[in-house]
Amino acid sequence: MESRKMKIGVIALLAAIILAIGLLGLSCVRGVSPVGWSGGTVANNVLYVGSNQGRLMAYNFSDNSTQWAEALKVQATGGLFGCSGGGGCGGGTPAVQIYGSPVVSDNLVYIAGYNGKIYAYNAGNLATRWVYPRDSYLQQLVGGLVVADGKLFIGCSDGKVISLDALTGDKLAEYKTGDKIWGTPAVVDGVLYIGSFDKYLYALNAADLTLKWKYNTAGSIISTPLVDNGTVYFGSFDKNLYALNTADGTLKWKFTGDKWFWAQPKIIDGTIYAGCLDNYVYVLDAANGTQITKFNLNSPVASTPVVSGNYIVFASHNGLIFKIDLTTREIKQVDDLKINVDGPLTAYQGVVYIHPQEIVLFRINIDNDAILPAISLQS
Repeated sequence: MESRKMKIGVIALLAAIILAIGLLGLSCVRGVSPVGWSGGTVANNVLYVGSNQGRLMAYNFSDNSTQWAEALKVQATGGLFGCSGGGGCGGGTPAVQIYGSPVVSDNLVYIAGYNGKIYAYNAGNLATRWVYPRDSYLQQLVGGLVVADGKLFIGCSDGKVISLDALTGDKLAEYKTGDKIWGTPAVVDGVLYIGSFDKYLYALNAADLTLKWKYNTAGSIISTPLVDNGTVYFGSFDKNLYALNTADGTLKWKFTGDKWFWAQPKIIDGTIYAGCLDNYVYVLDAANGTQITKFNLNSPVASTPVVSGNYIVFASHNGLIFKIDLTTREIKQVDDLKINVDGPLTAYQGVVYIHPQEIVLFRINIDNDAILPAISLQS
């Protein structure tokens, strides 16, 4: 009976989060606006971000100008909940959610749309360089992508990990897991790490996506793995944060929270800062998983934090923004956005950028807590 109650509770909580972060349909749900959690990426003094209108935006810090790529196209088939690909609910044009943050490499910017397409743009003018697949669609793309050694890697809702030639968009290899993939891979030293709903973390050889090893947990894995100093850290829906040896996938330690570890943790000077859906940020010794302290953010933490100067900055789901002093470990609330935040934070030159469930980027000078004018993501 206890096991059945736990299973029902997990399903209910997952459903609640899915509702909150807008993953219910390819185009839209009647009465619900599309929502994405794309974070920002800075390269060459330009901030790139995927908007909730389904477009890549470039914000140039030199002159505060913006550029826009063409809107992502919706797949021309019926979506969930009666929303067709050719039009939005109630007759409007649906937007394509963008959940993964843009990736910039060799003067190209890459994004993945929930419509099942991967896009490469010229970084300078956002002109389309290539699209994959050319004339069809993958299943929904929820996780982000990674570029390494001239290859692009991404996981798909059909359970496949694929690699493409980053310059041309030609397919190179694929690996099939046992269930859908919603997480973003990590690629370090020629090895790709990614979790699946089949409850395994996979280590694949990045060269050809052959299996190196896999590790079974008791829950689905959505979090982006963190690799540091021969250890891969990741959260599972079994409420544990795991630390495995990268060489062979053996367990070093695991730490149990009261709910899931969804957000990717950060490791700083041998200390892990891990946000959890139980409202807490746990501070752990990276060597053995021992808890040093914890902070209550009064709301689930699904957003990946960011380091700016001597602070690590977290956003809770209900829009509270906190900074933790890395020297004193004192915590301070610096803002209340009063809107949900689930996407990763971005930091650049002392300013933290937050993309909430709204068509703006909020900005906070994290050193003096000054709230700066928001950047509109309205194209």
